[in-house]
Amino acid sequence: MKHKDILFSILFFAYILSGLYLSLFNGISHDQFHEQENWRINFQAIKSIFNGEGDYSILLNYIDRYHGIAFHYISQPIQFLIHGLVGRLNDVTLEGSYYLSRHAVVFLTFVTAGYFFYLLCNKISNDKNFSLICFSLFLLYPYFFGHSQINGKDIPFLSVWVISTYLLFNIIENFYYEKKIDLKSIFFISLCTAFLISIRITGLLILLEYLIALMILLNVKDQKFFSFLGKNKKFFLFFSLFLILFVYILNPIFWSNPLEIINSVKWMSKYYNNTCTLTLGSCMRAQNLPTSYIFIWLFFKLPILVLFGLAIYPLIEKKIFNNGIKTIYYGTLALTVLSLLFLFILRNVALYDEIRHIMFLIPAILILSLYNIYVFNKKIFFYSSILVIIFFVAENISLKKYQYTWLNSFAKLTNIQKNFELEYMGVSNKNLQKQINDYSIKNNILKDTCIYGNMYANVFLEKKGFTCFNSYSSLDSAKQRPLFAYQNARNIKRSDPKDCDLIYEDKYNYFLFNEDIITGKLWYCD
Repeated sequence: MKHKDILFSILFFAYILSGLYLSLFNGISHDQFHEQENWRINFQAIKSIFNGEGDYSILLNYIDRYHGIAFHYISQPIQFLIHGLVGRLNDVTLEGSYYLSRHAVVFLTFVTAGYFFYLLCNKISNDKNFSLICFSLFLLYPYFFGHSQINGKDIPFLSVWVISTYLLFNIIENFYYEKKIDLKSIFFISLCTAFLISIRITGLLILLEYLIALMILLNVKDQKFFSFLGKNKKFFLFFSLFLILFVYILNPIFWSNPLEIINSVKWMSKYYNNTCTLTLGSCMRAQNLPTSYIFIWLFFKLPILVLFGLAIYPLIEKKIFNNGIKTIYYGTLALTVLSLLFLFILRNVALYDEIRHIMFLIPAILILSLYNIYVFNKKIFFYSSILVIIFFVAENISLKKYQYTWLNSFAKLTNIQKNFELEYMGVSNKNLQKQINDYSIKNNILKDTCIYGNMYANVFLEKKGFTCFNSYSSLDSAKQRPLFAYQNARNIKRSDPKDCDLIYEDKYNYFLFNEDIITGKLWYCD
């Protein structure tokens, strides 16, 4: 093994250890309770079918019955095995130990996706150095790295989409070179596709990517659709049968009526959450988004290097679309991204919390953009990418556990706190609760003092002896003082509680940027 490969392996191993540590000792996002509740209700339904325990009707009447649980089939056994150790390390409740244990599984899933991202880059470039640099950018991109520590829905979805795309390209390559496709390959792409759909019903959209790849293949090979279909009928037959079977098996809500998949699509495309997302200073509601919403967030969330790569596409177009199989790869990624973005806009799909719900499209955008720069000028690509990697490392260190709120340097020309949605995941709860405990010890405050915070107000404090926990929204009706109150999400827009002392602000700032970004506030009300 070359010295360069040894060094890269050491750095990659250090990355995995660092990411695992950060994920296990992070705060707990707002989604964690809902995800665990989704699993609990679905698991009760599963048990009711197999051993008569539980109640399937509860699932049928559950408001979030169409939330897929596929990732839980992987995460829950691991959570069960490690939650005891994780709970002791963090000194949290049993509930909290399960939430934090899930973080580790999410991060390792993301790392696995990184490997398949590397393979995709290698397919489109046939250059190991290009692929390794893209791999490094993917893993260190602060937006991805931050979400990979806490986000148990969007990161697994993104990861399985990347893996499914790689399996698709293998199939397309076999079609292109007229090689036989074995049953094992059909089985795995069907299973992976079904798993994606069963994490989130939006996964059905990957079938559009498959269709786009097929259409480009037929155009490049100058073949007729029905002739190709007849020649490969066994592949399409087995793929369809496996896919339908796996989707049915992985979704307990479909067991009573397979046609529930139609209701699932309708429900999730207009999800009931009408959250306001602060976008360039405007409150944009999830169910009534302007056309500009997605493009604004892509402009400020994508690295400037990636924006540059997209901008130079007209200069390298002729070099890209004259290379057989690579034309199919590039065209599939490009048309998939464009088609889905415009589909979301035309259908006015409900989106919120910036672009985390379309995060799965960003890996394709990264590949396309970085490959554009590589084709344009290899030296510019390598030197600029190395600088960006160094910058990403510095940004990740500077942002600490808030890497997922990352915005590019264009955003830093504005008032970030005033113009953009930031700490919507609420992971500052851990720091805020630590401050409550420290302040109580320092000032001899009784542990029966009530704490008004988010739904996880007890997770990090119950083991410290605190016994009274309420929601922040019930603060106005609080009749007894003293009390602690904290707020830890959505840009701290509510006014401060009356007659209370601000005793701590949780905050961070960007690398080489002086503006403090406040993510949480803690008050003591005497």
